[in-house]
Amino acid sequence: MTTAKPNQSLVYRFVKRAADILFSLLGLTVLSPVFGVIAVAVWAEGEGGVIFRQERAGWRNRPFTMNKFRTMVKNAAQMRAWMEQYNELDGPAFKMKNDPRITKVGRFLRRTSLDELPQLYNVLKGDMSLVGPRPLPTYESEKCTPEQLQRLLVKPGLTCYWQVCGRNDVSFDEWMKMDIRYINEQSIRTDTKILLQTVKAVLSGRGAY
Repeated sequence: MTTAKPNQSLVYRFVKRAADILFSLLGLTVLSPVFGVIAVAVWAEGEGGVIFRQERAGWRNRPFTMNKFRTMVKNAAQMRAWMEQYNELDGPAFKMKNDPRITKVGRFLRRTSLDELPQLYNVLKGDMSLVGPRPLPTYESEKCTPEQLQRLLVKPGLTCYWQVCGRNDVSFDEWMKMDIRYINEQSIRTDTKILLQTVKAVLSGRGAY
């Protein structure tokens, strides 16, 4: 696997953080009515709290608590062990197209990526960036190879190459290679391109489940 070399330009880092703060604040403000509607829909299903929080591996392997709208049943974590045999993705990550743990509202939220909206708060805090490798749960990240762990040399993001190139239709190894590719291509132009492609990917729903 290629060696990852993050962009160390002070200008790039400043612009990236400024954009993260500006657009996360804007998103949290403008989309607040959407947050309210989703919160009511999730609460109505009665499967636990509206926000699901999980420890993820962040920049330099520092764990942080990532926020999502709840999309699974209450005992989803307990069900994971016996469901490993149905994993449709190679590597340590678990993905299943017709995962029985996903609720009706949750399936819609995942298909439209609306479940990820609370991560705008993570971006505002500085745990995440708008663009960067998608953060893995710590227990999955621990199973990655040293080469794959190079993805932790930059902040995780809301979207990345994997997000716009098929998501769950991509093998785990290819996913990791895309993350290294992103790190080596980091620039304002690259981030802008990925953000624009994300809009198309979300609308198409390709690889989302």
